[in-house]
Amino acid sequence: MSRRIDHLVVAVRDLDKAASFYRSLGFQVGARNRHPWGTENHVVQVPGGFIELITVGDASGIAPHGPDTFSFGAFVQDYLRHREGLAMLVLDSRDAKADASEFARKGIGAFEPFFFERKAKRPDGSETQVSFTLAFARNEAAPRAGFFVCQQHFPENFWNPAFQTHDNGADRLSSVALAAPEPERHKDYLTAFTGVAPGEPEAHDFTFPLNEGHLDVMTPDDAAEIFGSVEAELDQPAFVAFSVRLRDLPAQAHRLDAAGIPYQHIGSRLIVPASVAFGVAIGFEAA
Repeated sequence: MSRRIDHLVVAVRDLDKAASFYRSLGFQVGARNRHPWGTENHVVQVPGGFIELITVGDASGIAPHGPDTFSFGAFVQDYLRHREGLAMLVLDSRDAKADASEFARKGIGAFEPFFFERKAKRPDGSETQVSFTLAFARNEAAPRAGFFVCQQHFPENFWNPAFQTHDNGADRLSSVALAAPEPERHKDYLTAFTGVAPGEPEAHDFTFPLNEGHLDVMTPDDAAEIFGSVEAELDQPAFVAFSVRLRDLPAQAHRLDAAGIPYQHIGSRLIVPASVAFGVAIGFEAA
């Protein structure tokens, strides 16, 4: 079975403002969390995946990259020096240590797996423990697009239907878009990372089928046509958009109108442009 989108890392400079914006989009936004390696986040959880809004909190706690270590905090910090937006794509993992070994064998990342744990709060306010192991990969031709897989050690403590109830009816992360000046150049790396062979849809250069979702790779011009205002770096591959499935798309249009959030109807989606959504276009589509 193919991997699913575990979560998306959206790097922002003003975490409070980003959290407020996502609430205006109709999402339930989780509590602010602080990491010992210098970053802070809010989590927006949907069934099977989540959006991680992240910023740099205490820069003194950020460790540099090492010869065999990937510093999550350093990547986020460096990304924010250039722009805000969708910094990293994270797929799920059943065995992150084995995935790290496989990435090394395939030549897409010889990094030590990264384990961490933290306290989390249940919907009733009580504390519980969550822990994760991450295995990082790196595409040398796309230095500002991050990739890793995440193994949840206590998934029953993290995933909770009470956190997955949103006013906008969001029920799945359905797709991610990577814009690249030369999409074909990244096919081998992405095949090695996702573990699946790409197809070639009509609307863009190729797509990697994931469990209940897909990763689409396209030129910046195609991305702008499909997602309206995207903030792609024309000389750098970048994640520029993601899409969320909703149960009631017309109701979401009314919500955006009421909140004064600009959007476009493009194809079958409602698109909130990157220019107002912290550097990443957000597509809403019918479930």
